Amino acid sequence: MTWVERESLALSQVQRAIATGPTVRAARALSLVGEHAGGWLLLGAAGAALSRDRRRDWLVAAGGVAAAHVAAVVVKRAVGRARPTHPDVRVLAGTPSALSFPSAHATSTTAAVIVYGGLTGRRLGPFVVLPMLVSRLVLGVHYPSDVIAGSLLGAAIGTAVRRWIGRGATRRSTGP
Repeated sequence: MTWVERESLALSQVQRAIATGPTVRAARALSLVGEHAGGWLLLGAAGAALSRDRRRDWLVAAGGVAAAHVAAVVVKRAVGRARPTHPDVRVLAGTPSALSFPSAHATSTTAAVIVYGGLTGRRLGPFVVLPMLVSRLVLGVHYPSDVIAGSLLGAAIGTAVRRWIGRGATRRSTGP
């Protein structure tokens, strides 16, 4: 059995186990939030608008989320992996491209949770990232390795941006 066949089998098993009406509706809603990182960028803009003293940090964080999304798209085009087409996998949502690896939704969501979590002091990763990753499988638009790779890419970018923000805050508090 090839790697793609194994991943297709895992994907079809996820769908058979949890792709019910309410789960599919929730997955589609998450898909809208993550489309082109739009929901996460709006959240960053709201943070910048509401937090006058940390506006710059929120804007840098939102820029990091945008960079994570762009990085996923660049990698996706370089790799050129097609989305799942196995007959046992139901595609339950439209996609902006036919490319699958890595999941840009997983990338931008993970980056957003890391950078915005650093600004708010909240650890929401498992409550936000995991549902987004599972939603991509429920909708049949990504293989499991797509969402894992996307989340790892988002974690790397989000961590780097969070550290950058932290160094800037330290410089601002200690002066030039």
